[in-house]
Amino acid sequence: MENERYTGLSFLLELFGIILAIVFLVPFYYVLGNSFKSFSDILQNTSSLPKTFDFTNYSQAIVIMDFWRALLNSLIVTVASNVVIVLFCSMAAYKLVRTKHKISTIIFFIFVATMVIPFQSIMIPLVRVGSIFHLMNSHYGLVVMYLAFGSALSIFLYHGFIKGIPIELEEAAIIDGCSPFMVFWKVVFPLLKPITVTIVILNTLWIWNDFLLPSLVLRDQELRTIPLATFYFFGAYTKQWNLALAGLVLGIMPLLIFFFAAQKQIIRGITSGSIK
Repeated sequence: MENERYTGLSFLLELFGIILAIVFLVPFYYVLGNSFKSFSDILQNTSSLPKTFDFTNYSQAIVIMDFWRALLNSLIVTVASNVVIVLFCSMAAYKLVRTKHKISTIIFFIFVATMVIPFQSIMIPLVRVGSIFHLMNSHYGLVVMYLAFGSALSIFLYHGFIKGIPIELEEAAIIDGCSPFMVFWKVVFPLLKPITVTIVILNTLWIWNDFLLPSLVLRDQELRTIPLATFYFFGAYTKQWNLALAGLVLGIMPLLIFFFAAQKQIIRGITSGSIK
C-alpha cells in the first residue's frame, strides 16, 4: 500500500514537471520558430513551423544590433566581475572566519544584511556616487559596482564553506614557513574550488542577464552589453517581428550555451552541499 502511494506521488510529480516544462518551452517555441519566418509568414500563422530555415533575419539582426561588439562587452564585464569577486570575497571571507573577534562577526552580519536592501531604493544615490568617482559610462565602473553588489552573497557562501576547513592544515603550513598570504593561496584557496565554481556560475547568470545596472551606467552604444543591445534593438524593430525575434534569440543563445556547458557543475555544487 505504501509503495503504491509513493508510486502515485512520483507520477504526480513527474506530470507536474512535464506540465511546467511545457509552460516554459511554449513561449521559446514561438520565439525560435517565428525568428526563421518572414514578416508575412508570421502574420499568416504564428503557431506553424517555418517552411524553410532562413537565416537572413539573423544575419540582419547581427549587423543592425552590432551583436559581436555587445557579446564582447558582456564577456569582458562578466569575466572581469567574476575575477574580482572571487579574489576579494574569498580573502575577505577567510579573514572574517579566522579572526575571532566581535568586530568580524558584526562585519559579516552587515554584509548579510545588505542582501535584503532593494536595489531600486539606492539607484539615484548610486548614480550620483558613480558620477563623483568617474565610474559612469565605463566597463571598469560597471565591474566595480558588480563587485559591490555581488560581494554580500559571495562572502556569505565562502564564509560557510571556509568554516568547514580544518585549521590544522593552515597551522602545519605556518610551521613549514608559509606566510599568512601564502597559506591562503597555497592551502585554503585550492580547497575552495567547489564553492568557487558555484559562485562563478551564480554570478555569471546574474551579471550576464542584468539589465538595470548597465542601463544606469552605460550610455554609449559601443559599450552596451547583450541585454542592453537586445532591448534597444527589440524596441526599434517591434513592427518587424522577424528581426525582433531573431535579435531575442541571439541574446538568449550565449547564456543557454553556458548553462548546458556548466549544468554538471551546477548539479555537483548543489548535491555536494556547496549552496548552504
